[in-house]
Amino acid sequence: MTPARTANFDRLLAPRHIAFIGGADAVVAITEARRRGFAGQYWPVNPRRPDLAGIPCYATIEDLPEPPDAVFLAIPAAAVTDTVARLAQMGAGGVVCYSAGFKEASREGARAEDALREAAGDMALIGPNCYGLINYVDRAALWPFAHGGDCPGYGAAIITQSGMLSSDITMSQRSLPLSYMISAGNQAVLGIEDFVDLLCEKPAVRAIGLHIEGLRDPVRFEQAALKALKAGRPIVALKTGRSAIGSALTISHTGSLSGTNELYQALFDRLGIISVNSPTQLLETLKFLCVAGAPTGNRIAGFTCSGGGATMLADHGETIGIDFPAFAPATARALRGLLPDIATVSNPLDYTTPIWGQPDRTLPVFTAAITRPDIDAAILVQDYPAPGLDESRIYYRNDAMAFVDATTDRAIPAAICSTLPENLDAKTRALLVTRGVAPMQGLHEALNAIAAAAWWSAARTRILASTLHPLAPARARNLCPLDEAQGKAWLSAAGFPVPPGLVVSGTGIAVAAQALGGPVALKMMGPKLLHKTEAGAVALNLSTPDAIARAAARMRQDVEAYSPGAATDRFLVEAMSPAPLAELIVSIRHDPQFGPALTLGSGGILVELIADAATLLLPASPRDIRAALEKVRAARLLQGFRGRAPADLDALARSLHGLATRVLDMDGKVAEIEINPLFVYPDHVVAVDVLMHVATP
Repeated sequence: MTPARTANFDRLLAPRHIAFIGGADAVVAITEARRRGFAGQYWPVNPRRPDLAGIPCYATIEDLPEPPDAVFLAIPAAAVTDTVARLAQMGAGGVVCYSAGFKEASREGARAEDALREAAGDMALIGPNCYGLINYVDRAALWPFAHGGDCPGYGAAIITQSGMLSSDITMSQRSLPLSYMISAGNQAVLGIEDFVDLLCEKPAVRAIGLHIEGLRDPVRFEQAALKALKAGRPIVALKTGRSAIGSALTISHTGSLSGTNELYQALFDRLGIISVNSPTQLLETLKFLCVAGAPTGNRIAGFTCSGGGATMLADHGETIGIDFPAFAPATARALRGLLPDIATVSNPLDYTTPIWGQPDRTLPVFTAAITRPDIDAAILVQDYPAPGLDESRIYYRNDAMAFVDATTDRAIPAAICSTLPENLDAKTRALLVTRGVAPMQGLHEALNAIAAAAWWSAARTRILASTLHPLAPARARNLCPLDEAQGKAWLSAAGFPVPPGLVVSGTGIAVAAQALGGPVALKMMGPKLLHKTEAGAVALNLSTPDAIARAAARMRQDVEAYSPGAATDRFLVEAMSPAPLAELIVSIRHDPQFGPALTLGSGGILVELIADAATLLLPASPRDIRAALEKVRAARLLQGFRGRAPADLDALARSLHGLATRVLDMDGKVAEIEINPLFVYPDHVVAVDVLMHVATP
């Protein structure tokens, strides 16, 4: 992004004056700017109205006193490009283009959006087809809809591709502090990656929330996300468009390509981005990060005044990888002296009702249990009574403040959560935010948020300590398939092990089998036989000349019946490989959006049935590849199952890294290579079958 556009974004974000161009929608935008408390100048522009929201109108933008820092534009799409060009010529800072009818609508709209992009020049333009922005820090809004939200001097910067979702978030009853809200729309000029880059170092931003339908430029997004990571600003992403229907709706909504879910997740993992599956989890995770901060580990001290609550904490914590460590012996002794006799010293801890609501009793318990470095974060479960049932509220408040004092004294990230989301009232939530303890709504949501925050801390440490090479560029190429024999020849030349084998015509099968010795596999090669098993083009464990001859004859018949004209007289005869420790699938393919990606998983004939895989964007280190191997179910087999010798995972990771590096060195000429199965043995691997596509001009 040019320095001029960066400077113009700052003008748009915190303007001295805003021009509101349009009619009824501009009136709403003026009303919302007033609601937010914007103290700058309001300049309505409309040639047919005397005023907007009681403010006298200028007839044209050329009549404005000076180039506006910010413009809210809500006019018919046909007039947008000319207006934007005039604004750029006069030196306006930036535009929120609320107008719709561009690439999300039609091909003609896409062409109009291209023209709009050119017309904007160095202006900072948000949209089109967007709600705009709210600056909670400086009290500025270019927003066409009723909105809420508060900023206690810090908060989350949220960027969405859905105007209504962004509005919903501002209205949420979650007490999430907000610093900035941006509805990105079609991203004609400024995209999600630009907003992350521009906002991640703002002092009031403690975390960044993203709603992503599709990214324009994964390489630039990676650069921005790494900048945020270095700045200590966690990113939490909600990716939508995962389903077939959702993906289609995404294109019609903002004209974005939703992309492959696995590749988005690989991108998030690569960059230390927390991925969530619901808007509520997005808000709760951001709330914990903004109010409490990220813990350095996943060891949690849990407190309830209910045995059931302690059990629920323990159960869900185990499910998501949170550790409730047993208290150290000295801590346990201290707690036994502080708790009633009916209490059991455990973590999570039910401190029991005899001391409930008595801060002189509960504060020492909380303080004794929260010991560094044994504990990284703490959580207290409280469900407050409904309005009208306030007799016991003081007991909850007393324990809450004791917990706040204990965690604040220990400088430990902490949360008070309700089991049910609605059981933590707004007044209590506001009080906790002012004290720096996150008011979390929903027990599962709270634990998920803490686990995610701890994961982010570990991921940040790992990523910043390593050398992360930039994503390889995406390339669009025409594809030409190679048969298995050709693919294995390429693998062998690249130093990757394949079974001993010979390519022969039908008359040479027996001689080849005799030369290889022992049982062999017979496979027919041909351009129409990429999936040989389904076509009947594979026969295994052939040991005698008669068995080989019968298999070849039957293969010709089966292949011809499967696909007339597909049978050939070209065969691959291979020595059978012994049973492995595990069978993997290894795939390297070039995605048109994300570039090359490596996928690892449980292989063989069940690969589609069990759908067990981990994906990495390339380049990736051997350490990254080993971590991916440890995620798949076949890892148990690789690590030595039921007394069998384990595979050398480091050597396996290095081997796959070498293969991936070889593919990258080919500069896109190898478009796809899939090894399935890859036989893994304790000290080596063998590519038993391969499907390969090369790029053609």
